[in-house]
Amino acid sequence: MSVNYQVYLSKTAKQIQPSGIRKFFDLASSMKDVISLGVGEPDFITPWNIRETTIASLEEGYTSYTANAGLMELRQEISAYLERRFHASYAAEDEIIVTVGASQALDLAFRMLLNTGDEVLIVEPAFVSYASLVTMAGGTPIPISTNADNGFKVTVEQIEKGITDKTKAILLCSPNNPTGTYLNEEELTKIAQVVKKHDLIVVSDEIYAELTYDEVYSSITSIEGMYERTIVINGFSKGFAMTGWRLGFVAAPREFTQVMLKIHQFTTMCAPHMLQHGAIEALRNSADNVENMKNNYRRRRNYIVQSLNMIGLNCHTPGGAFYVFPSIKSTGLTSDEFAEQLLKQEKVAVVPGNAFGQCGEGYVRCSYATSMEQLQEAMKRMQRFVDTLV
Repeated sequence: MSVNYQVYLSKTAKQIQPSGIRKFFDLASSMKDVISLGVGEPDFITPWNIRETTIASLEEGYTSYTANAGLMELRQEISAYLERRFHASYAAEDEIIVTVGASQALDLAFRMLLNTGDEVLIVEPAFVSYASLVTMAGGTPIPISTNADNGFKVTVEQIEKGITDKTKAILLCSPNNPTGTYLNEEELTKIAQVVKKHDLIVVSDEIYAELTYDEVYSSITSIEGMYERTIVINGFSKGFAMTGWRLGFVAAPREFTQVMLKIHQFTTMCAPHMLQHGAIEALRNSADNVENMKNNYRRRRNYIVQSLNMIGLNCHTPGGAFYVFPSIKSTGLTSDEFAEQLLKQEKVAVVPGNAFGQCGEGYVRCSYATSMEQLQEAMKRMQRFVDTLV
């Protein structure tokens, strides 16, 4: 007798859509000689000092559980790092939780904050998981669309327009994935005024904070009156080239973290012990490695922006992360059509812009977290492809 599995599935789970990024990554991985500008992952290997410390930790037998919130030594280093880099003060004892990647930190934040029907403003284009995480926590994601005219920067007028009596929080990602857009202190201060006016919480995804190229990074939590209203999400994946380690952290007032910790206890227990030792080493002794990677990304950014504009695909210069978001409207193709045809004809993988929200239609995301040689070849192939469309 066959089983009708559909009747057993959660309605919430059924409505979640698969990642638009993975669709093209999986297709590209099945083809030969593809240059992938798709998945946002550093091409650098985790620095040796971090790997060596972790290997030593494993050899020394650090294979047990840690405290649910993570090793106190690591939380102390995170606290010092936040103070040193972003002028943000969080107590290691009860305001920081070490998580399994920044993704889990986001999940904890939304599950802690949201009741059924609570609305969260999401600045789009936005990373593909945000809306789904809000939905799975019982909330309602409300997109705030930005555009290329001002480099995809959200305005206070756009935020005000999206606020209703159900709005509880706004999610900001700066530098942004997929646009690379960076919000400076002046812009964040204006947003903070709206947040305080409407009694909202900010979930600030700062995973790309180390990859800011033209200005000193500003965190909204350091703005007067915002510590009480900010949940900082960060981690080691992007800036420290530690994506596969799945280590992140959340920092927030203890009234928030202590509720998040209860959820964390029952769903994850703790992040892997030996990997936390590697994270301690990353924070203590990897500044030079991070700076070297950032300088390489800056050179690649400058090259790919110039090349895309020469090809005829208008592209603003992003302030951070390792993505560009060029317009492909001049080709007459949709984002999906452009990405599919480019992959089939020239074996270059990019991500359709509409994977990041409807306002991303007419754009594609290209990651420059790959070697300069690969970028140069990808731009040659993209030029050939665009020439065939003229």
